[in-house]
Amino acid sequence: MTTLAPTPGTIPPDDGARQLTLAAPDDPALRSIAMVGDTYTILLSGKDTAGRFAVIDMLIPAGAGPPAHRHDFEEAFHVLEGQLEVTVRGEPSTVGAGEIANVPANVLHAFRNATDAPVRLLTIVAPAGLEEFFAEVGSPVPGRTSPAPALTPDERMAQLRHGAERSAEYRVDISGS
Repeated sequence: MTTLAPTPGTIPPDDGARQLTLAAPDDPALRSIAMVGDTYTILLSGKDTAGRFAVIDMLIPAGAGPPAHRHDFEEAFHVLEGQLEVTVRGEPSTVGAGEIANVPANVLHAFRNATDAPVRLLTIVAPAGLEEFFAEVGSPVPGRTSPAPALTPDERMAQLRHGAERSAEYRVDISGS
């Protein structure tokens, strides 16, 4: 039997230390966090993906969502239920159930639920890290469908500002530039 020696550009060998990770959104063992009036459940963290990405199940109540901000990682929203308004560089777009939107790294953006019904989405961030920021700054809640405390837009901004000041590793800019 002939074996091929690795050459530059080939796929590295299997890392046997990494295992398959399974996540069920309503698993009570998952971390659910109230942040800016929303509830975020960490399905896959950077610990599960060797830091490559994270997946967060987000429940956004009517009228909620974070204020305008920017960060240095990619963020994709796959809407599972409802409609999400995503604003990038001042231009709003509506993303409906079954659709996905990617927000490029470093761009000023916001998202909000402009409807009267909750919106549920999967958010994928690459690389991982946002989930740890949420855990550091937000408040634990019992599960994915647990309501977050209702916050005014000013209170949402204050929580995000406090988080940006408190977190040394996660960089977020809420200055609007």
